[in-house]
Amino acid sequence: MAARKAFDELWGQGSGETPRPGFEQLGEWLKNTPVTELARRQAMAEAAFRSLGITFSVYGDEQAGERIIPFDIVPRMFTAAEWDKLSLGLEQRVRALNAFVADVYGPRHILKDKVVPEDVILGNPQFCIPANAIVPPHGIYTHICGIDIVRTGADDFFVLEDNARTPSGVSYMLENREAMLRLCPELFAQLAVQPIDTYPDLLRDMLYSVAPRGSQEPTCVLLTPGHYNSAFYEHSFLADSMGIELVEGRDLEVADDIVYMRTIEGRVRVDVIYRRIDDAFLDPLVFNPDSGLGVPGLMSAYRAGNVTIVNAPGTGIADDKAVYSFMPEIVRYYMGTDALLPNVETFRCREPQALRYTLENLEKLVVKLVDGSGGYGMLVGPTASRQEIDDFRTALMAEPQRYIAQPTLALSTVPTLAEKGITPRHVDFRPFILSGADRVTIVPGGLTRVALAEGSLVVNSSQGGGTKDSLIIAAPELQPTEEQHALPYSR
Repeated sequence: MAARKAFDELWGQGSGETPRPGFEQLGEWLKNTPVTELARRQAMAEAAFRSLGITFSVYGDEQAGERIIPFDIVPRMFTAAEWDKLSLGLEQRVRALNAFVADVYGPRHILKDKVVPEDVILGNPQFCIPANAIVPPHGIYTHICGIDIVRTGADDFFVLEDNARTPSGVSYMLENREAMLRLCPELFAQLAVQPIDTYPDLLRDMLYSVAPRGSQEPTCVLLTPGHYNSAFYEHSFLADSMGIELVEGRDLEVADDIVYMRTIEGRVRVDVIYRRIDDAFLDPLVFNPDSGLGVPGLMSAYRAGNVTIVNAPGTGIADDKAVYSFMPEIVRYYMGTDALLPNVETFRCREPQALRYTLENLEKLVVKLVDGSGGYGMLVGPTASRQEIDDFRTALMAEPQRYIAQPTLALSTVPTLAEKGITPRHVDFRPFILSGADRVTIVPGGLTRVALAEGSLVVNSSQGGGTKDSLIIAAPELQPTEEQHALPYSR
């Protein structure tokens, strides 16, 4: 862990006796609810998750089977002012990301102006050559983004990672809220929490808005790899919540550059595909010829403008951590102003000076593969063994262009229920941003991931992390009256 004390989002830098301004009601609720009662409610939530099949699997761990993501009953809270600050920065960032993806698959002005080196883009494994020069309907590429945010102080928020391919986790955000409404209704009676239950409707509206045809109600489907995928619960949950069909590749076919869904009543034309499979498996005629997950001819239909693919093929270039390191320049280039949400300081190991600094300070830094995800391919220097550090040193020297390094931040903490009672644990935050044909929409919530192990900074579920509900408090002018507070909370 970093040397300086982490900022606690409920108590600030204090002793744990006086909550921060605006957090008094949450602090009072936590003090007045016995730990045994919190543990009972948490166990009930996890039992419900298990019975509903809200699970995930860890690839490469055949012994593990299906797991539920651990849920923590103590929620995280953001004030209206904090949320306003985040929302402005998030909208700016996703607009810049979309402009960037459109540019690198189009005129490439940012490369010609040498803001980003050509080889970082054109030599990147995430650059999708078959997507080059394709302009999707309405010019939207990054329809759904999950932007990972970390915090180090009362007003210090940083973007840790951009997820612009197939961001996951929104079903856990929604299910966590359902559990909290059921198990902790008194908390929602006290706090003016903004609802998040409209997310499936907002997502469906966004899908309709980006359809290539002018139909009032286009046919949208969610394309899943199938029930063996680690996020299949989320796929089925979202399709059901939106009232659209959940399909696999074998349920779709392409004829004359039109995508159709096979049904018992005949073929139905498909306008929008919300895909939850990676580019490499989308179309065996263009990408991996051995893929049985995709749809032969899909890219031809997409190039012809007859179907919208959400997110667009090729958006993985915006996920890449080498590209992430240029995001301050990218935001400034397309938006004409500095990023409202800054990056974490990042050292590009492809650059000799940065590599030298990284090798000299491995024990203090976090080192990541530029194309890594899920907490894999990462070194957390302060908690790593000597052997792990030596192994990373060897890998860095062999292929420095594959890595970035960052300082080990003192990530903020939130009170969390542990075996020893309520203790601080480090967290990050993934809000979800929808970009449609006519607007950018941010649901007032997100997925808080928590590092459950004491001292750990790794929040990924595949590495033992859990989740919390994230409460966004309404602005004073939007808060309900005393009479309205007595009404049931709208979900």
